[in-house]
Amino acid sequence: MQAQPRRVRPLPKKFPTFYLRADPTWKVSQLSNPTQERLKSSRTFADNLYTMDKVAQVWGSVPQVWDSIPQYGQWTLAGIGALYVATRVGAFLQLLLNAFILSGTNLRKYGKKGTWAVVTGASDGLGKEFAQQLASKGFNLVLVSRTQSKLDTLARELELRWDGLKAKTFAMDFSKDDDSDYERLAELIKGLDIGILINNVGQSHSIPVPFLQTDRDELQNIVTINCLGTLKTTKVVAPILAQRKKGLILTMGSFAGVMPTPYLATYSGSKAFLQHWSSALSSELKDQGVDVQLVVSYLVTTAMSKIRRTSLLIPNPKQFVRSALGKVGLNSSEPFPNTYTPWWSHAVFKWVIENTVGVYSYFTLKLNKNMHIDIRNRALKKAAREAKKQ
Repeated sequence: MQAQPRRVRPLPKKFPTFYLRADPTWKVSQLSNPTQERLKSSRTFADNLYTMDKVAQVWGSVPQVWDSIPQYGQWTLAGIGALYVATRVGAFLQLLLNAFILSGTNLRKYGKKGTWAVVTGASDGLGKEFAQQLASKGFNLVLVSRTQSKLDTLARELELRWDGLKAKTFAMDFSKDDDSDYERLAELIKGLDIGILINNVGQSHSIPVPFLQTDRDELQNIVTINCLGTLKTTKVVAPILAQRKKGLILTMGSFAGVMPTPYLATYSGSKAFLQHWSSALSSELKDQGVDVQLVVSYLVTTAMSKIRRTSLLIPNPKQFVRSALGKVGLNSSEPFPNTYTPWWSHAVFKWVIENTVGVYSYFTLKLNKNMHIDIRNRALKKAAREAKKQ
């Protein structure tokens, strides 16, 4: 008696995103004609499963292909696979060691008590916290930011709290890109025994925005502050570090510089620029005793991120800066040289993305885009509600 064809339940109208069949004998032709047409005409990612016929054929031929390979070839392929898995596992174990067990370079390597540290963007957020924690470690400070009153307040607080600490302030607007500001900064630090530079100054978009709708001034400021400001400040300070044959340059990076980020395209590009610049500079200055490190961060509760509550993935500035200063030099698990992700959950999150879907994949790009569209929509709705109240 002729075997009856297997009954296949038609797909629902809303085809699930992931619809997998382990049966290699299954064929699309078994589905009803309307269901086949829906599969062919739909534009969702899941519709690639219409090629399951071919996939099943390939999958079914795998054992035959493997058996046709000579034994030494099988061992070679197995060894390559094992080596790849071992390197990935080793990198993850190194990440865990860096995050929870190992300590970074002792900052005393860069100068004894009373050595100076220059901090840009020092009046708020991470910059202010860098200043406070460096002061607690015995470093004198050159505080650079836009608002003189905030700088003066911070300098007084630090000098009152830490006996013998010295703090100099310098107000400059990095968005102006005024060469005279950098000349005056050079005069201010002339003769100081500077051991550390913290390149923290930066600007992002006010809210996620399509590139074509980005305000021209905002675009200009992001590139000028994040890129030119960082480069020109380093050009002023780095010769002092190189002359004394020891020093540290920390530059704030971002996940947006690691992963292309739609709706933050200009900011994302500026941080990617800093990633490559910092890694290149680290090689140039290594022989002169200067350590150059890029600090990768995800979200932190700062005014720039507009996030107030901490979570597993979102530390406060005090937590993040403590890890940043405590993990200097621990970068063996990073794909870029002389780069580290100090906060443990940021590091794990980044490693998972890099070793699964990939930071440059279409999937990651689309997910990032959808997330920032959602953030933009919520920000616009909030602005509309506040406008109605006025």
